[in-house]
Amino acid sequence: MASYLFLCLFLFFPHLYASFSSSGSHSCSHPEAASLIQFKNSFSITQTWFATLYCDEIAGLKSYPKTNSWKEGTDCCSWDGVTCHHLNAHVIALDLSCSWLYGNFPSNTTLFLLPHLQKLNLAYNDFNHSKIPSEFGRFESLVYLNLSRTWFVGEVPSQVSHLSKLGLVQNLTEVRHLFLDEINMSSINPHVFTNLSSSLRSLSLAGCDLQGKFPKNIFDLPNLNFLNLGGNQNLNLDHLKFNRSSNLEYLDLKWVSFSTEFIDSVDNLKALKYLDLSGNSFFQGLSVSITNLSSLEYLIIRDANLLQDCLTRHLSHSNLSGPVPRSLGNLLQLTHLDLSMNQLSGQIPLSILNLTQLEYLGIAGNSLEGSIPDEVTTFPNLIHLDLSENLLNGTLPSWLYTAPSLKQIYLSQNQFSGHIKEFQSKSLELIDLRNNKLQGPLPSSIFKLLNLTHLFLSSNNLSGVIEFSMFLSLTSNATSTVNLTSLLLSSCNLSEFPQFLKGLKSLESLDLSYNRIEGKFPQWMQEVGNDSLTYFNVSHNSLTEFEQIPWKNIAVLDLSSNLIRGNLPIPVSTINVFLISNNSFNGEVSSLICNAISLQILDLSHNNLSGIIPQCFGNLSNSLEFLNLKKNKFYGTIPPTFAKGCYLSNLNLNGNLLEGPLTPSILNCQGLEVLDLGNNKINDTFPHWLGSLPQLQVLVLKSNHMHGSLCVNSSKSSPFFSKIQIFDLSSNYFSGPLPVRYINSFKAIINREKIGSTVSYMGVYGGRDSSFYTYSIGIVMKGQYMELVKIFTMWMIIDLSNNQFEGEIPKVIGKLNLLKGLNLSQNNLNGGIPTSIGNLTSLEWLDLSSNRFSGTIPNRLADLPFLSSLNVSENQLHGQIPQGKQFNTFGNDSYEGNKGLCGFPVSKGCNIIEPAAPNVLEKDGSKSNIAFGWKVVLIGYGCGVVLGMSVGYVVFRTGKPKWLVNLVENQHEKRRRRKSKEVNHGNRRRRI
Repeated sequence: MASYLFLCLFLFFPHLYASFSSSGSHSCSHPEAASLIQFKNSFSITQTWFATLYCDEIAGLKSYPKTNSWKEGTDCCSWDGVTCHHLNAHVIALDLSCSWLYGNFPSNTTLFLLPHLQKLNLAYNDFNHSKIPSEFGRFESLVYLNLSRTWFVGEVPSQVSHLSKLGLVQNLTEVRHLFLDEINMSSINPHVFTNLSSSLRSLSLAGCDLQGKFPKNIFDLPNLNFLNLGGNQNLNLDHLKFNRSSNLEYLDLKWVSFSTEFIDSVDNLKALKYLDLSGNSFFQGLSVSITNLSSLEYLIIRDANLLQDCLTRHLSHSNLSGPVPRSLGNLLQLTHLDLSMNQLSGQIPLSILNLTQLEYLGIAGNSLEGSIPDEVTTFPNLIHLDLSENLLNGTLPSWLYTAPSLKQIYLSQNQFSGHIKEFQSKSLELIDLRNNKLQGPLPSSIFKLLNLTHLFLSSNNLSGVIEFSMFLSLTSNATSTVNLTSLLLSSCNLSEFPQFLKGLKSLESLDLSYNRIEGKFPQWMQEVGNDSLTYFNVSHNSLTEFEQIPWKNIAVLDLSSNLIRGNLPIPVSTINVFLISNNSFNGEVSSLICNAISLQILDLSHNNLSGIIPQCFGNLSNSLEFLNLKKNKFYGTIPPTFAKGCYLSNLNLNGNLLEGPLTPSILNCQGLEVLDLGNNKINDTFPHWLGSLPQLQVLVLKSNHMHGSLCVNSSKSSPFFSKIQIFDLSSNYFSGPLPVRYINSFKAIINREKIGSTVSYMGVYGGRDSSFYTYSIGIVMKGQYMELVKIFTMWMIIDLSNNQFEGEIPKVIGKLNLLKGLNLSQNNLNGGIPTSIGNLTSLEWLDLSSNRFSGTIPNRLADLPFLSSLNVSENQLHGQIPQGKQFNTFGNDSYEGNKGLCGFPVSKGCNIIEPAAPNVLEKDGSKSNIAFGWKVVLIGYGCGVVLGMSVGYVVFRTGKPKWLVNLVENQHEKRRRRKSKEVNHGNRRRRI
């Protein structure tokens, strides 16, 4: 939607830019030039990912370091971004938007020494969470101020709440255009904007987290024609109405709360050209008042925030339901109509054919049915058509093949049938007809569309043969070049790089993954898309050599799962995603890799890389989110320094030769979700301070040389590991009792509903297309070690096995009601199995083997509905094994080494004591407490029947003699400990 904003600013308000476009013939004054140089020196130049995303890709603005042209001794009027008055050469405008400025904004900035400044644009830079200087109110001549998306936060609310005192509004009496998008204003009262000048023409407060009621007088400002309040979900407009005197031309209210009365007053806005009402949960049918806006050119009521969807994959709809109203055909000036991602149903009305000015038509993601209205002369100006993800059927309309301006067709995931006819339009760039019921061969005209860059036809009933040579027909024009920019040939059974790729000089995306391509990467492929290729995926093939990365602008490179040997190629500075896992790369990793300042995802796992981990990895704080070095041969220490503002969410160093220790600087990575240091040589005590990482979900320290107690000595009440879901400390030398405080703090396992998640697997979005990259982990599940390439978000696992923990299992373990796996085996735990384990209704596996547990197995465990793996072997348990339900599926090996257990499935039966008749042998008239059983007889069998019967009689009359009980139990305990030591000794040598 940001692109709409900039487009409309240019189309509807060209005077914003034209009035500052002139450059003077005089030289600027020395003081003003010195002020600008000093301002420049306040910042570093850093190309951040959001500058690339917002400026270059969404807004269509070129981002580059404008201040690089600012040189002392030269005329500042000639510097990029500086505009001087044509008569006196005073600096009157400063446009540093998208200039890669990074650093704290100085409170006493020298910009305030430019008294004649009329326009100031600092949008799309990173001022590192600085305060907005109150001195902005000094600019008494300022008519244009843009601080949007500059990462001003922290003290911003307190500054803005004193706008009248600071003069940021009151002193700017000439201000006409004010843009403060995405500046945090959550703690201020929106009524501070009541004092805005009556000369205000443009006000943009999008995404500022404004809350409460918005002041009515803003809508009454006589000159206001641009108002953007979008993205303020807690802002309320229920008490407002528009009046007929309003001159508004641009109105964006997506995700803002308003009433039916408010929306019914929209038809008073006779000059309105742009209207966005997306994402309002109170809005149902399309109001008739909207279809009365005869000047309207843009109408958008859809999923409001495309960028947010890319980052969270959580689609929210505006609840626009019912049929598309026929009155929509009254909007004869409409050029852009987007009603996508709603709950519209029924057929597309014929009145839509009245909209002959339409350039963009999007009604995707609804439940529309029937056929598309068809007239030969329909939509002569249409450029973009998106009706995908509906229930539309019938044949494709005839105008689709002849529309003279049509460039993009999205009709996927419908029920269209019939043949694809010959295209007559030469303007087509993208055709997406996936997931329909289309039949027959491809029309030959598709291969004559010289502007075609994307073609998607999968999941249909098409027939015929396609030869690669057919693509070469696209080179029949005079220039002999192909304009194809995206080519996806994954899983096409290719055995070599197709030769026709040599003609694709403008290729941007190439996917050759999951084929049979083998051998060395050919030299000629380095010329394919040399200046244009940004995405290349050749994973899951059999390549053996890849020496260098030739593409200057590559952003995503996936070489994973091949057979590539040799040194690691150094990625270019533009790369965002670099994947080379599951190869045979060897040697050390050069520190030059850290020159890739935009690197977000780096996966070097499962190779033969060695040496010390480059220390600079810890300093890639502005970009690196995903670092996987698993299963290599790195040695030495973990990088000791992680810079402030560290973006890491996944750090996986499992399976190397690292000795540690992990330093507290990792706490600078406040977004860390997964930390896997398992299978190394770390010799240290448990790093309790990791518990303060607010987002940590997975902690794996297994198979190291860590030791000491997990008891927390701190008296602080703050929770430890509140979001932890997987806690694996197995195969170390930890001792002492189980950590009760940690168990009480595992809030995500106690009640994950408060944590929430919108995705099925743990991972991170990265790259320019915001693809999802999943985290991986190796863990013991149900007694088997498994390498999992994805971590399911609902997995809750605790593994403390193969340590030296002692004492009893705390009853609070029963609070972890979402726990799926619990492994406490091979420790020195004792006491009984707590009945509270019966509260773990999500439990799927439980391993308590090789401890010293005594008592009986609680019958409540039989009620655990998902328990599919149980191991309580090698303990001192006795009594009857619970019967029924899941317990009927467990074998004898779940219980072996517990000689006191009886009942199914062990061979030993239980003596069910029935109510007995009065015993003939009584003492003092009372019944004996010992029943006469076969055990008594067997005791005596080896000593002779007479002696045996005598001993049996004594036992019968007096109870069990202590000397006899101690003799039997001591012998059993010696045998059990001898067997347990043998098992533990073997496991210590085979640590997982």
